[in-house]
Amino acid sequence: MEADLIQLALDDAEEQMQESVKHLRAEVGTIRTGRASPAMLQNVTVEYYGSQAPLNQVASVSAPQADLLLVQPFDTDSLHDIERGIMQANLGLNPSNDGQVIRVPVPPLSQERREELVEKTRTLGEEAKVSIRNVRQETKNQIQDIQQSENLSEDVRYAAEEDLQDLTDEHTEKVDALLKKKRDELMDV
Repeated sequence: MEADLIQLALDDAEEQMQESVKHLRAEVGTIRTGRASPAMLQNVTVEYYGSQAPLNQVASVSAPQADLLLVQPFDTDSLHDIERGIMQANLGLNPSNDGQVIRVPVPPLSQERREELVEKTRTLGEEAKVSIRNVRQETKNQIQDIQQSENLSEDVRYAAEEDLQDLTDEHTEKVDALLKKKRDELMDV
């Protein structure tokens, strides 16, 4: 019974840590590299028939070239609204509308801008690591509470805490790998 409670606490911690890594992956995916990627427009919203809608619900976005995004609206009447939404997203992109599709050229990044984005990525990574450590601390407290309320041996608690530390290390390594990959993408000229 008590081992089940500890396993539930560990499973919950793993799920929360995975969520932190998933959130970081999504955040880092929106950071612009020198290459065009549909993920760059992931957070763009468009006024569509009087309400705000995510861009991916009113158009398809593709990257036919390394320096160009192509936005194909499902309804050509919404071309100007989509164009306005991209401009209002403050991504430093200038969309052009040819009446059928919207072309979004992606200019190359300056060295200074690359370094700023690497720093932003590092900050996001640190936030993810803090989140993972907070989950570890909360779970460690849960394990101690379970040990006291169920009169478990110290060995059981230490084994659970070791498993928790292994989970923490594993997810911290995932964060580091994600950051390294993004840094390499940003600094690749």
